[in-house]
Amino acid sequence: MFGNLGTPEIIIIGLIILVLFGAKRIPEFMQGLGKGVREFRKAARDVQNEIETPDTQKKPDDSSTTKH
Repeated sequence: MFGNLGTPEIIIIGLIILVLFGAKRIPEFMQGLGKGVREFRKAARDVQNEIETPDTQKKPDDSSTTKH
């Protein structure tokens, strides 16, 4: 999709972002983006660990239930 973007196009896009948001807002934006990526990776890792590890503690104990 973006395979045909060259260096001049990327520089122009960077300049447009700089003009729109200003130099002070870009580090804040990148910091928020980094936090979001970290949270996403952590959530994905947690889901992966939950799928891979057997979950024996959450299953109800059949011996404690009595059927009448």
